[in-house]
Amino acid sequence: MSLNRNEKAAVIEEVSGQLAEAQSMVVAEYRGIDVGSITVLRKTARENGVYLRVLKNTLVRRSVADTPFEGISEQLTGPLLYAISSDPVAAAKVLSDFAKTNDKIVLKAGALPGSVLDVEGVKALAKMPSREELLAKLLGTMQAPVAKFVRTLNEVPSKFVRGLAAVRDQKESA
Repeated sequence: MSLNRNEKAAVIEEVSGQLAEAQSMVVAEYRGIDVGSITVLRKTARENGVYLRVLKNTLVRRSVADTPFEGISEQLTGPLLYAISSDPVAAAKVLSDFAKTNDKIVLKAGALPGSVLDVEGVKALAKMPSREELLAKLLGTMQAPVAKFVRTLNEVPSKFVRGLAAVRDQKESA
């Protein structure tokens, strides 16, 4: 069933709204995938904060016009699945991981604001750690010197107490 003009405008507005907050967009072909597999993919995408939808290419071309993702419009041919995410890595990671286990999903292209990625670029992006992982590593790196300094400061009185205990034990044994 085709969409009427108002429904098409609503879809374009919805996708444009997602793209306004997005940091990445990944496109994949989905020919021959069964309903159970696509349901698992959608669940995984939802859990990772990825907007995942099958859309008409002409509507997406209109949605990406005059946005930083405009360059990807040349890649939009065939039956495509669109993944849009505010985390630069999440969309690529979800589709790339799913494509490893399901040969019906074929990565086609991706886009970051202002640049278009080929399949290898999307796979490289998927291998990068997520924002949360990077923040955790940064926090660990920032805490390490402070923790080491506290252990060093704690060692001075500990040595003094151990020295007093050794003197006490020596006097008691004598």
